[in-house]
Amino acid sequence: MSRTARRAVPALLALAFLSSPLYVARTAEESAQNKNAPQSDRPAGVLFAKHCDTCHGKDGRAKTFKAKLNHARDLTDASWQAGVSDEHLYNSISNGRGKMPAWGKKLSGAEINALVAYVRGLKK
Repeated sequence: MSRTARRAVPALLALAFLSSPLYVARTAEESAQNKNAPQSDRPAGVLFAKHCDTCHGKDGRAKTFKAKLNHARDLTDASWQAGVSDEHLYNSISNGRGKMPAWGKKLSGAEINALVAYVRGLKK
């Protein structure tokens, strides 16, 4: 078997698996269930990914282009985490802060509390 063919085999196997009817049906079903679920039923990580990671980054470190443009906070900074209360985080998420949008009308109190706990978990 040629070197090129040996390299192509794993890629072809992955392609075959990802395009198989069983895999496509399962992922489509999971996506539909997740989209139709009320936000309060979604875990905080999903809420963070939907509303926060554009600016704060997937890991909370604010290393995205948009974060630099908007001066987004590094949520993993231990000294910042130590100096901010849960109430302050809740109010910032709910009412917005600077260029950060207010999420109080789109998210429930329970969802905002879940995001506060998620942000606390990002601490280095």
